[in-house]
Amino acid sequence: MKKHICYIVFLVFAVASCGISKSIHHQPKIASFNNTIPVVAKQSNTAFYTGNNFLLKNKHNLWELYVEGDPLERGLAIGSLTDSLLKKQEYLFFDRVNDLIPSNFKKSVMIRFLNWYNRKLYLNVDNEFQTEIYGLSQYAPKDLASIAPNFLRDMYLHGAHDIGHAVQDLAMVGCTSFAVWGDKTEEGNLILGRNFDFYVGDAFAKDKIVAFINPRGGYPFMMLTWPGMIGVCSGMNAEGLTVTINASKSKIPLIAKTPISILTREILQYARTLDEAIAIAKKKKVFVSESIMVGSAKDNKAILIEIAPDTLGVFDVSNGNQLVCSNHFQSDIFKKNERNKDQIKNSHSQYRFDRMTQLLDVNPKITPQIAVDILRNKEGINNLPLGYGNDKALNHLLAHHGIVFQPSKRLVWVSASPYQLGEFVCYDLSVIFGKRKMNDIIVSLEDEKKNIAKDPFLETVTYQNYEKFRIEDKKVDLFLKRKEDLPPDFIGYYQSLNPDYWVVYYKAGLYFYQNKKYVLAQEQFEKALTKEISTLPEREEISNYLKKTKRKR
Repeated sequence: MKKHICYIVFLVFAVASCGISKSIHHQPKIASFNNTIPVVAKQSNTAFYTGNNFLLKNKHNLWELYVEGDPLERGLAIGSLTDSLLKKQEYLFFDRVNDLIPSNFKKSVMIRFLNWYNRKLYLNVDNEFQTEIYGLSQYAPKDLASIAPNFLRDMYLHGAHDIGHAVQDLAMVGCTSFAVWGDKTEEGNLILGRNFDFYVGDAFAKDKIVAFINPRGGYPFMMLTWPGMIGVCSGMNAEGLTVTINASKSKIPLIAKTPISILTREILQYARTLDEAIAIAKKKKVFVSESIMVGSAKDNKAILIEIAPDTLGVFDVSNGNQLVCSNHFQSDIFKKNERNKDQIKNSHSQYRFDRMTQLLDVNPKITPQIAVDILRNKEGINNLPLGYGNDKALNHLLAHHGIVFQPSKRLVWVSASPYQLGEFVCYDLSVIFGKRKMNDIIVSLEDEKKNIAKDPFLETVTYQNYEKFRIEDKKVDLFLKRKEDLPPDFIGYYQSLNPDYWVVYYKAGLYFYQNKKYVLAQEQFEKALTKEISTLPEREEISNYLKKTKRKR
């Protein structure tokens, strides 16, 4: 057995050493760009500027970033302005890696694998975006060079979502989005909303950046992002074109190609219409499956570009006035795909899709306020209580952000923390990119009069209990992992904080099962099965535990 393990390890090291020299030593072509190092001035502890570029933290604790220029100028400006945030974000990410892979030997194997897996990444990312990443990478933490040199490491980070998605089939919970137009809105113009439920920890989501990019080539645009990320997950350009992404079921590819967020960045920067967006997508080779919702003020509608490593489909509701997207494909080309059918059957994607459709149906005319209300919805189909944090909810109280677009007016509303419950802060792109000049004093770019108030749920005891539940839930996980005894009366208190959530009964059942208290375990597993469980595999797991418990009694 040990010989087999040694052979596998040797094979990994050998394969990882082949064909990676060019990618490891690759540098973008930067000679034609301005390489002047920015000098950053400090207006306050939360406001910084260099030339016409600036970074400030507004009263909603959102960072606002404005940069302009050629690719290298933009990258250097982003890096210099977000310097401490960028370093903090990378440390957080790799601390998380250390938690998951504490062994130095295993981390060494992982690094070699990533070098091999990403060996063609530089061939699939345009020089413009490589150059921007190169510029910001000059400010990345140099003490992480043992993982990879700064530029190479930051290139890898732009494919981290795709790699995690592909290798571990991670959807990081599940995103839900919608678009409405025509007689489905008060003015007949397109409105889009989405929850980005990408979650890798509370600390990672703390420093959100509302970035406004005014490039030398293409169209100015905004995106909601985090330090070090130039790819786009949610954004709108000055022409009124929007993009959002939703992960779908993917097969495991053998090599990294174009990261989805880099593809959507190119669409946002260079497309005005749906046809132009489709044309850009068709030129790219990706390595995971994703639904890209594209909205267009010029077309006054939205479509889904459903893209996989070997196929591209377009889903267009040609005679309709609304479009809903969760985490499965809808176009004809993917309908019979086995992975897609498995995703519909075994995940919570279809449930969220149906709930979003239901909420749109009960609101005949969607406004930005109603769009925000929908994104904040925490109940299940027919308003069934799901418990807070349930993945079947549109708002399962873990999202990185919620966002609403009104492209015809160039307006966007961005959620402030926590989750989608804080104030939705409004930005007007026609003002921000309209003959803008640097003022002596940096001020927030928000259009405060158009902001949407925070969710009243924040002021309730129920919300406070949810936050307490999150703390206690982590304690339960630790006790279960260590197989230690819970304090007296802990389970009753824990369950009272979130009584409709199946997880509190399932974990109590596991605790009693570990301690061979099978009567109590059976009671908890049966209680869990009366609740709305997030996925079919999770329900089957509880049912199996219940069967084993009954046999042991």
